Amino acid sequence: MERSSTIGYILILVLFGSFWYLNKDVPTQEEIEQANTEQVADSARAEGNNLSVVDAVSDDSLTSLVVEEKLTTLENDLLAVQFSNRGGIPSSVNLKEYHRYDSSDLILFEKGQMKLGYSIPLANGTVVNTIDKDFEITDQNDSLIEYTTPLAGSAKMKQTYTLRPGSYNIDYKVTFENISTAVSPNNRFAELDWSSEIQGQEKTLKNERIVTTVYFKYDADDDVDYLSETSDDDDELEGSVKWISFKQKFFNQTLIHDNKFVESGTKVASAESEDYVKDLSAQLYIPLEGNTIVEDMALYYGPNHYPTLEKQGVELQKIVPLGWAIFGWVNKGLVIPIFNWLDDYFSSYGLIILLLTLIIKMALFPLMYKTYKSTAKMRLLKPELDEIKERTGDNMQKAQQEQMKLYKQAGVSPLGGCLPQLVQMPILFAMFRFFPSSIELRQEKLWWADDLSSYDSIYDLGFEIPFYGDHISLFTLMMTAVTVLYTYMNSQNSGQMVGPMKTVMYVMPIMFLGFFNNYAAALSFYYFLSTCITVIQNYVIRKFVIDEDKLHKQIQASKKKKVNVKKSGLQKRLEDMAKKRGVDPYSGKAKATTSNKPKKGK
Repeated sequence: MERSSTIGYILILVLFGSFWYLNKDVPTQEEIEQANTEQVADSARAEGNNLSVVDAVSDDSLTSLVVEEKLTTLENDLLAVQFSNRGGIPSSVNLKEYHRYDSSDLILFEKGQMKLGYSIPLANGTVVNTIDKDFEITDQNDSLIEYTTPLAGSAKMKQTYTLRPGSYNIDYKVTFENISTAVSPNNRFAELDWSSEIQGQEKTLKNERIVTTVYFKYDADDDVDYLSETSDDDDELEGSVKWISFKQKFFNQTLIHDNKFVESGTKVASAESEDYVKDLSAQLYIPLEGNTIVEDMALYYGPNHYPTLEKQGVELQKIVPLGWAIFGWVNKGLVIPIFNWLDDYFSSYGLIILLLTLIIKMALFPLMYKTYKSTAKMRLLKPELDEIKERTGDNMQKAQQEQMKLYKQAGVSPLGGCLPQLVQMPILFAMFRFFPSSIELRQEKLWWADDLSSYDSIYDLGFEIPFYGDHISLFTLMMTAVTVLYTYMNSQNSGQMVGPMKTVMYVMPIMFLGFFNNYAAALSFYYFLSTCITVIQNYVIRKFVIDEDKLHKQIQASKKKKVNVKKSGLQKRLEDMAKKRGVDPYSGKAKATTSNKPKKGK
């Protein structure tokens, strides 16, 4: 190598070394711009301005832009929904026909309380989260808004919202265009993360928190399921789902798929919150197979009103807790139709509850009559039953046989008063679920009660009594008082309740006093009316319908008939079992054995 060439290479190396040393701590233009952008963003956040940082990629350079958040509102007679270009999602929802307990506007969620974002894995190894991206409005009219944002290369994402007139539904369409080459070949799913901080809307946070949870419906099942209503719970679903609902006491936010969400990894969760009723969330997956992906969905923001939810056609009405099995059938087939029919003609819900109670009690009157008649017969037979008990002494089997013979002669069934009562039980339990979940009663006033869907209070104690509460409900006191009166009258009329049974019958109303004190005022009012009507019916039947003297003569005439009391199969088996054990089936005493007999002398 020539000496001049060697010197040249050495000089070049020295120049590069000197240049690197002099510039190693000097920031590049890109770093300067990034620092400036971060400084602006930090200043914006500190000042509370609606500014967001958006990276815009061009052919020549990477530039950073500060973009102002833009809010756009779509509304109809029922909803006012505000949308944000940040993430292209709903920012707040106002239910215009309802109010919170303090009479302020009913806002399902406000800015920052609801998130609806997609995490998309790209072929270059990065992940795009749409909740952080700025979306541009590419189409808009009075009922529609469309947001678009670039993803990578020519790939882009659109979110289109259409608010139906006179509806709580928003049609929600998500479109991924030119996505086939942009998305990661090893993970072709967009992860949909949906969460909401549930605001309190009702009188007491405690009662609202108990019933707030996540409901969901599997695509292949007609029934719905939900997370347990504990403070913290989560679940990974085992099938494709049709919809997921964030349900609170009287309102819900529901994401509905026109087809179904695929089952891969779908998760739902409910978490305790210090500032809100609960934090509810769902994690779903959208397959990205193909170049253009279109997902048709809907968002329901509205009340838990049974007929309204039923019109959705996706079994959404099942989030209203009407009771399981026969209790739910009674509510859906009897109580709700009558209640809605009365609601069309009367504006006072106190009157509606009274009329509903009268209709149900009149429909059950034949059973009540049968119950009272059976009770009257048993009361008239009591002297003879007592005589049988005294005459037979400890011979339980003989006493039972003679009692059954007397019942047959008199034409009395010992279960005659019980069976009609059992028929009424489903209605009583159905009402127990119907009134607390009826949004029609929400914030409806009756006398001193300012909200029939919650407890009424005539005096706040200022402290809490265990198993009772921190207030006094007058409707519950009235219900308890009339129930005790009915129990007393019933015991006097039947003459059958004695000893521990009589005590239990009086203890139950006292227990209900504590239980119903924190329940819906409408429920206590209904039970109060129902028991009052029962007392009146019993009085009318006894005084004007059933002639006990005539009934007594009929019983005596029937006793003259000869009847053969056949032993039932069960009775025969019990006798055989007693004999095998060496017990007299009639007296219940042990039989003398051969070994106990004296031996004869030879």
